[in-house]
Amino acid sequence: MRLGLRSRWIRLSVALLLIGAAACGGERGGGPSAVGTTAQSDSDLGAVEERARDIRVPWGLAFVPDGPVLVAERNSGVVLRLSPGAPSERFYQVPGVVARGEGGLLGLAVSPTYAEDRWVYAYLTAEGDNRIVRFRDGGSPEVVFAGIAKGDNHNGGRIAFGPDGMLYVGTGDAGESARAQDPASPNGKILRLTPEGQPAPGNPTPGSPVYSLGHRNVQGLAWDAAGRLYAAEFGQNRFDEINLIEPGGNYGWPTVEGTGGQGMGYRDPLLTWTTREASPSGIAIAGNTLYMAALRGERLWIVPLRDGTLGTPEARLRDRGRLRTVAVAPDGALWVTTSNIDGRGDPRPGDDRVLRFPAR
Repeated sequence: MRLGLRSRWIRLSVALLLIGAAACGGERGGGPSAVGTTAQSDSDLGAVEERARDIRVPWGLAFVPDGPVLVAERNSGVVLRLSPGAPSERFYQVPGVVARGEGGLLGLAVSPTYAEDRWVYAYLTAEGDNRIVRFRDGGSPEVVFAGIAKGDNHNGGRIAFGPDGMLYVGTGDAGESARAQDPASPNGKILRLTPEGQPAPGNPTPGSPVYSLGHRNVQGLAWDAAGRLYAAEFGQNRFDEINLIEPGGNYGWPTVEGTGGQGMGYRDPLLTWTTREASPSGIAIAGNTLYMAALRGERLWIVPLRDGTLGTPEARLRDRGRLRTVAVAPDGALWVTTSNIDGRGDPRPGDDRVLRFPAR
């Protein structure tokens, strides 16, 4: 009996030690770290490389030409630099970031003339508003555009340079839906700016930064090979959307969620999901495929794309938890970030992560 009791006690002690080790693995410990290529394959996306782990809510991701990958940590205001074969390191600390609710350091974009000007752009939540700044490594930030209302939710935050060299900005209604239909408000819009932050030439209303309106919370922007702009948008309780964006287009929020707005002069989405299946964040396009990262849906949606229309979506990466950002690198590789420690996910040891999949 004593041997049986002792054996059971040993087994219990080992189990408790394993549980404790797993719990410690979920804490940040020494901060972000780089991880080498694994032999693991995620469905038909190919062998995954875990480029970094233990990231504090990765949000924006941008590629420096012929250089490292930059990743924004929402909660810390730090921009990390990821270089092949090296641990992640701090590239820049963005001052004045106020990380509350869904706010913080959000989207990143690299100047299309980076080789000459070295500018990196960031969308952030500050003490009084959401704003866009630009900076160079080691220099002080320069405010490019300010005055986007902030809230606990619906801060938007995705920024990207389009094929025309202009800066496109996805904003949210910051919790007040009427802003989306107010042409004088930058909220609930897609904005189109010059690299210096001025309303871009050729905008639907001269002198206005507004490119499209009637949006609830835009968090994904991507262009196809023909230069058409697509945007991912959070719905409220029913439907999330992928929209084809037309200059001056009104996408219906708060009157319409999902389809059914055409008869009222609004533009219907190309594709919808239930909020349980999606809650979309970043999108990316490679060839004839659109990729969409889903937060609540905890999957990567892969959608056939042809001549401005979308086919039937297929789900991938259903074992990684919440996905925040998806981006296509200049070499064609697909990059994905998880978002399991953002307060709404189920963290696993090593979260959050930055993943790379080979070009398809």
